[in-house]
Amino acid sequence: MAGSRIVALGHYQPSRIVTNDDLARMVDTNDEWIRDRVGIVTRRIAGDETVADMAAAAAGKALANSGLTAADIDLVVVATCTSVDRSPNVACRVAAKLGINAPGAYDINTACSGFSYALGTVDHAIRAGAARNAIVIGAEKLSDFTDWTDRSTCIIFGDGAGAAVVTAAGEDEPAGVGPVLWGSVPEKSDAVRIEGWRAYVQQEGQTVFRWATTALAPLALQACERAGVSPSELAAFVPHQANARIIDGIAKRLDIPDAIIAKDIVESGNTSAASVPLALSKLVERREIPSGAPVLLFGFGGGLTYAGQVVRCP
Repeated sequence: MAGSRIVALGHYQPSRIVTNDDLARMVDTNDEWIRDRVGIVTRRIAGDETVADMAAAAAGKALANSGLTAADIDLVVVATCTSVDRSPNVACRVAAKLGINAPGAYDINTACSGFSYALGTVDHAIRAGAARNAIVIGAEKLSDFTDWTDRSTCIIFGDGAGAAVVTAAGEDEPAGVGPVLWGSVPEKSDAVRIEGWRAYVQQEGQTVFRWATTALAPLALQACERAGVSPSELAAFVPHQANARIIDGIAKRLDIPDAIIAKDIVESGNTSAASVPLALSKLVERREIPSGAPVLLFGFGGGLTYAGQVVRCP
């Protein structure tokens, strides 16, 4: 196979909006402090909706935008670290909800880098001839794992999902998904944790911040090099929506003044594996990125893991 390409995107967020002022009534914080430290103004919080419900909603929208049908899909991959159920996996539940018959279906958990990891594995499967049309989803319900009395973490996280339909590129068509650059820093794996049976998200914020602002820009540049794309050619940079200051720090070191920098964190908070496809889908829906333009995706976080690739905008 010549490679793969993203043909359509979709996203879903719960209807409930929680503002900084809402949180200030729950814990000792305020709107100015939250905006200054992490750049978040609002976040969406799910009620009875599950990870699978949100994943299926985003995937259904992407499928409808693609011109394909459920019968065309032969692989479903979901990136998530917040599914409460171990089995059946989220991918199988999504396939059932969408009426997709007998696809390969698996979940992947590398936390916040999950979508780029999942997209990389799907690209490999298509290149190897193991699949032709796939749905790749990042979906999280972090509110299930948030301690709403902990002001250091409850201000950060939100719920939602983003999805992409990925298909095989034609023989004479250039690949639309570039080579993935992925890796991890296992010795710092305790910096972000969801451990045990009744777990809350815990993180060492300064450790993550220092790592993200010093180590990640050179890795993001390697993803560009693997795709044969100069940073100056990028139409957009869509990083994991961890913290506005982290996003600004990485973007500055990449030196991409003409690229759109995704800042969905302002209205959605940190949605872990959902954050990259959620932000990308919104940019495409608003037609802020030209079709075919190169976009750098880069996820990073729990593990500590990272992954990124250059894709062509559908």
